[in-house]
Amino acid sequence: MRKFSGKRLLVATHNKGKLAEIAALLEPYGIACVSGGEMGLPEPEETETTFVGNARIKAHAAAMTTGLPALADDSGIEVDGLGGAPGVYTADWAMTPSGRDFVQAMTRTWDELERAGAPYPRRARFRAAMVLAWPDGHDEVFEGKVEGQVVWPMRGAQGHGYDPMFQPDGYDMTFAEMDPAKKNRISHRADAFGKLVACFEGSDA
Repeated sequence: MRKFSGKRLLVATHNKGKLAEIAALLEPYGIACVSGGEMGLPEPEETETTFVGNARIKAHAAAMTTGLPALADDSGIEVDGLGGAPGVYTADWAMTPSGRDFVQAMTRTWDELERAGAPYPRRARFRAAMVLAWPDGHDEVFEGKVEGQVVWPMRGAQGHGYDPMFQPDGYDMTFAEMDPAKKNRISHRADAFGKLVACFEGSDA
């Protein structure tokens, strides 16, 4: 496994909530984050059908453009009662002419579960893929997930995306009701990150 050496890592995202989560995970390693949005990088088209594939697109595009190692994450929610949808199209379900609206996406998700007559508990999971890419084309890939269920109505004001309707197993609160530090210990992104840290341990970072 290739090690990352440095004190500053480019995170290929324009999502402030996602950047904050990743920055919090990296902080104990003394690594500061700068986002693709802050550097004015364009968002590449995500044309793959897997989380790993789309994370690779974003990480390699950022690394090639800047000449810096870049970390990208692709994540989403899979709802069993919808055959695993929205999955890799989670962000697409939130798209509106004026930008992303996850309240709309969550409402659509619940409405479709109701129409399908999906049984309770309505099982779901968040999945994440993290790709750390270098300008020479090398990358390291790490995947994570967290199991739970979707609930209604939405609850909580923390987090981002589908957090207000996702209740992880073993808890009676949604991700959006949790303290961010608590969520960051059990999330799908934390699961993937727990494997990614091998790239930082024993390096110069």
